[in-house]
Amino acid sequence: MNSITVAELQAKIQSGEKINLLDVREPHERAEFNIGGVHLPVGQVQTMQLDDIEDWKEEPVYVYCRSGQRSMMACMVLQQVGFTQAINVQGGMLAWQAL
Repeated sequence: MNSITVAELQAKIQSGEKINLLDVREPHERAEFNIGGVHLPVGQVQTMQLDDIEDWKEEPVYVYCRSGQRSMMACMVLQQVGFTQAINVQGGMLAWQAL
């Protein structure tokens, strides 16, 4: 599985690169702190409710959660269903806020 640090992801975003962000946190977590992206809680990813991101299958998808654990699980599921470039954001939003 591919991964990226929050510093590397921030640099991509700041450079204006087109980024496919997938937030797999729960709604209350997203309400507290949000960097954007499509919101699909990890439970929806695990039950294959992926219509909102189906067109990302061949593109890099940067997956994040609070700490990096749920996003890692989501990346594994995405890879199993044909997403070729699911990338886990190491440390999640905890690491992002610590920068």
